Amino acid sequence: MNPAVSITSLGDPTRARILRLIRDSQDGRALVGALAKSLELRQPTVSHHMKALHDDGIVVREPDGRRVWYSIAPAHADLVDSILGGAEPADEPDLERIADDLSVRFHGVFSRETVRAIVLDSHQLLSSHSQSPMLASRTATFAASRLDALQREDVPTPTVPTVLFVCVQNAGRSQIAAGILRQLAGDRVAVRTAGSEPVSEVRQSIVSALNEIGVSLGGEFPKPLTDDAVRAADVVVTMGCGDACPVYPGRRYLDWELDDPVGKSPEQVRAIRDDIEARVRGLLDELFPESSSAPLVK
Repeated sequence: MNPAVSITSLGDPTRARILRLIRDSQDGRALVGALAKSLELRQPTVSHHMKALHDDGIVVREPDGRRVWYSIAPAHADLVDSILGGAEPADEPDLERIADDLSVRFHGVFSRETVRAIVLDSHQLLSSHSQSPMLASRTATFAASRLDALQREDVPTPTVPTVLFVCVQNAGRSQIAAGILRQLAGDRVAVRTAGSEPVSEVRQSIVSALNEIGVSLGGEFPKPLTDDAVRAADVVVTMGCGDACPVYPGRRYLDWELDDPVGKSPEQVRAIRDDIEARVRGLLDELFPESSSAPLVK
């Protein structure tokens, strides 16, 4: 398996959670239905991730009548452990391995020393507010996103605009806006999120409210606000985080006054979601005035 492929698959937080459940199961294997139930995801979503992991050779299939068991490919067990941080929660993630894989991905763009510095800094930033068992895979994903942002700074005319949504905890409003914009814009817009004071996990009420309208957050997780994310953005949308966001020339800044969904009832969260959707649609119309988007299913 190509190292660049491995970091792509294992850097996805949802796939990392799937692999951890498989690895830590009693007999080292699992069914898609059981994984979906544990992760509170739809079976087609889990099946999609399993296909990607299988295509990359990270997991193997074991047909059993009408059922199919999945287990981690023995040849890549060490790689999975290095990315997930080992079988025991106390194990430290293999940051050097993550840096090696990202160096392959960004070969010819950044030196290994630069990649390693971003990996170490990303791990420190994430671990300061979260002790998630997926810290290693999140570090890989966060570092890759930051390297993408740094790479974008050197592109004179980016092919697609980048929108950065920033709120306080990066667990509610910014995640709703990002999820809806990704759903509506697809590859036409690069979407990022951050928080001035991020928490450990996206709130379940937010995941549920988005799921109702057919929007999946996938493996998104709260991330701290960094200068590189702001510098790479064409549009920065803040939501209740005050002046925490640095200001750089050449960026468009919007401040959306929105209620905080923390502690709100499902009905109130839906109202906030719908308010954000209307604003996102307006922003998308401004970015692409020649197109229009149909309402999301409700």
